[in-house]
Amino acid sequence: MTFTRRHAPHWDPGAAPLFITWRLFGSLPGAVPQEVKRVSAGRAFVVADRELDRAASGPVWLKDPVIAQCVVDALRYGESHLKLYKLEAFVVMANHVHVLLYPDAALPRITKAIKNFTARQANAILRRTGRPFWQQESFDHWVRNEKEFSRIVNYIEANPVAAGLVRNPEDWPWSSAAARSVG
Repeated sequence: MTFTRRHAPHWDPGAAPLFITWRLFGSLPGAVPQEVKRVSAGRAFVVADRELDRAASGPVWLKDPVIAQCVVDALRYGESHLKLYKLEAFVVMANHVHVLLYPDAALPRITKAIKNFTARQANAILRRTGRPFWQQESFDHWVRNEKEFSRIVNYIEANPVAAGLVRNPEDWPWSSAAARSVG
């Protein structure tokens, strides 16, 4: 197991499952990061995620179905072709992405591959150049047991319901819940 730190700590637990969240650049108002600094890591995630779900400030480029589908396709490609991980659950929201996966590569390689590819694609769709698409830092959490694993799958797939976007998790087209209901 390795440990790295940028702005937030990152543990690499080897083959244990990881819950990862990343967001669009500029998607949180300035006051939220200050509030996040004053609370525990778990509480900080909840505060930031609630604000992201509101999507009340900053870009919401992932609302564009073409861009959201680009992210979903990249997640699937990272699993099936690049063999970077085994994808267990995911959701693409208006301004952030949640994934639960079993890594087969180092976390920085996984996030770099997905975020770099999708940033280039999305910026081309949006006709943006020279500006960041994703926030550099990601949140990751090492999943320690089956109970926590199940709770996180439910959290991820119910995120659009909690945000008031749909009534049922499988109704959100950019999620593993929707993919499961089709397949």
